[in-house]
Amino acid sequence: MPDGPGPHPVVVMLHGGYWRSRYGKSLMRGVSADLARRGFAAWNVEYRRVGRHGGGWPATFDDVAAAIDLLAELGDERLDLDDVAAVGHSAGGQLAIWAAARADPRVPIRRVVAQSAVLDLVAAGEPAATLLGGGPDDVPERYAAANPMQLIPLGKPTLVVHGADDETVPLERSRLYVEAARAAGDPAELVEPSPGHHRIHIDPRSDAWQIVAEWVTRPV
Repeated sequence: MPDGPGPHPVVVMLHGGYWRSRYGKSLMRGVSADLARRGFAAWNVEYRRVGRHGGGWPATFDDVAAAIDLLAELGDERLDLDDVAAVGHSAGGQLAIWAAARADPRVPIRRVVAQSAVLDLVAAGEPAATLLGGGPDDVPERYAAANPMQLIPLGKPTLVVHGADDETVPLERSRLYVEAARAAGDPAELVEPSPGHHRIHIDPRSDAWQIVAEWVTRPV
């Protein structure tokens, strides 16, 4: 939480790690603290991940939805729930897009940032199949519900930031997503910071993070 009585705009933070157990919300602590210094409440979300934590379909998605909707139950007058954004890194970017696309949520996401995100679950292959319990031919309805490429148009301002030097998630997939989103009428932007490896986005000292922080904290 930032200093002061508020109400403060809220940013939901969703970490990456290909939805796997060994990665947790600690990845987003530095950038969450930076948002608080800028006057924004950062809601750093944990969720069940694939592996020993029992994640996958639908548990991972249920947890993200429950965490966001819990904001409405806190009764915290310091939070401005009419101004909620979502920021997701890597696999968390997929979850951020999914959260923004939810129908009739208790707490709507007004705008979304995807940082070097997994924006095409079909192209992601085995990690996505593990998350969803099968490939696109096995469980097509799950891909339709969870795949950012299949959730276009999102209908909300979207910033995609993808480093030019990313060797984990191909930059081309973000380019294809933004191209498709714009063609469908979405207000989508793409920024390609260089240098920009995969984890630079969650370093609060990096130019890649400054792009996100300035975008998400400007008035809607």
